Amino acid sequence: MLLFSQPVFAQAIKLGTLAPQNSPYYDILRDLSESWAQISGGKIRFRIYPGGIAGDDPDMVRKMRIGQLDAALLAGSGLYEIAPEIKAIQMPMMFSNDEEWDHVRAQMATKLEKIFADKGFKVLLWGDAGWVYLFAQKPVVHPDDLKPLRLFVWAGDQHILQAWKDLGYRPVPLAVNEIHSALHSGLINAYITTPIAALSFQWFGLSKEMTGLKWAPLAGALVITEKKWQTIPDEIKERLVKSSREAGERFLHQIREHNTEAVRVMQQHGLRVHEVPPDALTEWRKRFRANYPMILGDSVPPELVAEAERIRDEYRASRKTR
Repeated sequence: MLLFSQPVFAQAIKLGTLAPQNSPYYDILRDLSESWAQISGGKIRFRIYPGGIAGDDPDMVRKMRIGQLDAALLAGSGLYEIAPEIKAIQMPMMFSNDEEWDHVRAQMATKLEKIFADKGFKVLLWGDAGWVYLFAQKPVVHPDDLKPLRLFVWAGDQHILQAWKDLGYRPVPLAVNEIHSALHSGLINAYITTPIAALSFQWFGLSKEMTGLKWAPLAGALVITEKKWQTIPDEIKERLVKSSREAGERFLHQIREHNTEAVRVMQQHGLRVHEVPPDALTEWRKRFRANYPMILGDSVPPELVAEAERIRDEYRASRKTR
């Protein structure tokens, strides 16, 4: 009786994430796991490895490729590790607001998902981790204010590393789980991330200056290896994808609200937000736009970036005519 009263888990999807336990990101994954268990009659559930237990994003991608992980919630460098083409919608200063970003991502989702599928990964949901901002141990408003500081960049992406160097900055490549100790030791004194991450990992306690400039929305995606996906019964796949996409929509709205709240909480604990005047904003955009070719490297087709900018510009024009 005990045997038949317990759920039989035919599959535990081993899922890695940098998100700390009890963070908004983790909560959404936990809820999605319950949804998958319900759809599958208790046979499929996530086994979540939070807080970087499975390594940083590039580490998790490597572990998926050798079968140590089945899935991961990825952003930034993790997505680049699979498909550097995602940079086409991740360029600094490419978007001005959520509406532009949401529209371009939605229009290009099918094409990007095909790229991921060709490389052995299925995208279960798209989202973002919020806009990334610059946090530092000294105020930064103008681009030149950043030059004396040592800036964290994700280890492994030589194109981005060189792009920062070409702009005259001092990038320091590290794994993301080394940021706190690097701030404490002085190895770095600036980094770019979302407010939720700065708060959740308590990095802001060692870097109380935030530049009020929307750098870029940090694209996020929950991906599963095609190999693991093919072991799931075909008759429930459509429902699992639907459940994941619905979770992605909730994820998007909740994360944006939490990022706004995170800034408020950090300000209560000493964070200072420095607004960027129009002339400085123009200079930031000018410098980064000129360096797009180096950031993109040779693995991102220029026509993909052109498509993203065309869709963005058409959206902007449509908004002006209303």
